[in-house]
Amino acid sequence: MVYHTCAVTLLAAISLALGAEAVFAQTFPAKPVRIVVPFTPGGANDVIARVVAQKLVEPLGQQVLVENRGGAGGAIGAEMVVRSPPDGYTLLLANPGPNAINPLLQPKTAYDPIRDFTMITLMAVSPQVLVIHPSLPVRSVRELIALARSKPGQINYGSSGTGAITHLSMEFFKSRTKTNLVHIPYKGASVALTELIGGQVSAMFAALGSVSPMLGSKRVKAIAVAANERTPLLPDVPSMSESGVPDFEVVNWFGIVGPAGMPRPVTDRLNQAINRVVQSPDSRERFASLGFVPRGTTPEALERHVRSEIARWSGVIKAQSITAE
Repeated sequence: MVYHTCAVTLLAAISLALGAEAVFAQTFPAKPVRIVVPFTPGGANDVIARVVAQKLVEPLGQQVLVENRGGAGGAIGAEMVVRSPPDGYTLLLANPGPNAINPLLQPKTAYDPIRDFTMITLMAVSPQVLVIHPSLPVRSVRELIALARSKPGQINYGSSGTGAITHLSMEFFKSRTKTNLVHIPYKGASVALTELIGGQVSAMFAALGSVSPMLGSKRVKAIAVAANERTPLLPDVPSMSESGVPDFEVVNWFGIVGPAGMPRPVTDRLNQAINRVVQSPDSRERFASLGFVPRGTTPEALERHVRSEIARWSGVIKAQSITAE
């Protein structure tokens, strides 16, 4: 009889909890939702967050605010979200730095990129593009590889900083092509691109959106997109696979996550609203102008993507013996 009473009590408690969760989800959101961008204003992460936040007002029926909390390569903003109540009102604009790379380079990172977040959706990706200064005497990836092998340690490349995707993309390239290019890190992608235009560095990987406006001026030359197929956003530039480096696909990606433990009905509500926004015709057009390819996935698909990113960059970091500065 005691066991029966305990079982009934447990079932009642579970039913009550599920009922409360369902009621909460039905009334969500009852106040403004906040998207934390773990970087300073003005970059790609900030832009996409604001584009999506503005359009989320209609499907959610509440204001969606963007709050910039930059620092420590995105870790400060990410930690802030991890410590927030898992009620769906505080979200993180996730990207490769804080949600895949930083925990690999910084063992003391105060969060786990999988365990400590609720995955919601992968909103968009932006292919990385291999660009060179016009003075470099090559016209293709194959010619760059040949030149680099003939002059090991004599060709330099820029990045937005040690551990950034612009850095790890080139280290991935070096590992795959058995070449030796010298890394020159800068404080930000815009600074690195400025140095590339000035000829202080000879090559770099950069986000499509940041370099596409420069290609017509002939200040930089795009020789490959880091993908297995050409992108319609840059149709005249060959893919890395076409260029003799197969299975080399590197994108900057933008997702939405929340603190671990969010109720699934709330996660689904946010997932549906955000996917509706990013897949709308006007958002697709806006994203294309910024160099983003819209996605809109399930939470499970985002988790698979993050796990694959962690596996990829872990391999590159170990193979190239990369350490944090």
